[in-house]
Amino acid sequence: MSQIAIFSGSSHPDLAAQICAELGVALLPTRVKRFSNDCIEVQLQANCREQDVFLIQTLSAPVQDHLVELLLMLDAARGASAARITAVIPHYAYARSDKKDAPRISIGGRMVADLLQTAGANRVLTMTLHSPQVHGFFSVPVDHLHALGELAEYFGRYEMGNAVVVSPDLGNAKNAAAFARRFGVPVAAGAKERISDSEVRITALIGEVAGRDVIVLDDEIANGGSMIELLRHLRQHGARSVRIACTHGIFANDAIARLAAEPDVLEIVCTDTLPIAAARRHPKLTVLSIAPALAEAMRRINSGESVSTLFHTEQSAPTVTRLRA
Repeated sequence: MSQIAIFSGSSHPDLAAQICAELGVALLPTRVKRFSNDCIEVQLQANCREQDVFLIQTLSAPVQDHLVELLLMLDAARGASAARITAVIPHYAYARSDKKDAPRISIGGRMVADLLQTAGANRVLTMTLHSPQVHGFFSVPVDHLHALGELAEYFGRYEMGNAVVVSPDLGNAKNAAAFARRFGVPVAAGAKERISDSEVRITALIGEVAGRDVIVLDDEIANGGSMIELLRHLRQHGARSVRIACTHGIFANDAIARLAAEPDVLEIVCTDTLPIAAARRHPKLTVLSIAPALAEAMRRINSGESVSTLFHTEQSAPTVTRLRA
């Protein structure tokens, strides 16, 4: 194994600390300074020369600040003669900007991918991109993990004989079907039309949910509009109970409270790719750790082992081998 150096930006230091604890290595210090003209300066406060450097920074709000911070971290590591630089981005927020669906708009997902490479990223490690084509925006290697194993391990505690997995839209139906196969249960999907960033319309529900215990599976939940609309259709079709699951719990504004207030929602489950402040937590909310999965991927990258087995939709949560700094 080559020498490893792990730094964290300011977006999610708790997750970075958990990853380092899984690997048994120290999280090295980073200093972030904001000048009076509002510019950001970043200093990596440990040796990077000829090190295998991992920079952990999820793109949480304020996304633009955290993105610029990551770009500066990449530039700092490159200027410090790092042997290889991997940007660990649990939530790649610009993945939603993946196509030109209106005149004269930018494709932010591709542009940010170019920026990361230009700043110094030799490799990217991320989780559950909003759409598969975003992977192709990068011209450096991308290890694209998912959280189906963690979610399946959690829901495995329930009796699943009467369950059905529901995707809010057809675009996520493939992941929902893979999740359903783990339990041998059926899958259903909504036919969703997005009106605006905060407004959606579901015109049909494809599949049978009457009398069943529903697990709604999505890649991310932002303001909860899709879920509220889907819940209306699930009630109309006679669903018995609903549990909501996603990888990225963005939960903008009062999304957690709105969803938890729905009487037929028994539980909301997400992972910790994004930080959720204690003040915004709710008794119905369960947050699962993806630190072991990210740590195992980082260990394999560092030691030159295959990471592809972690991509497989039937793969269980990995066991992490500790590294030496």
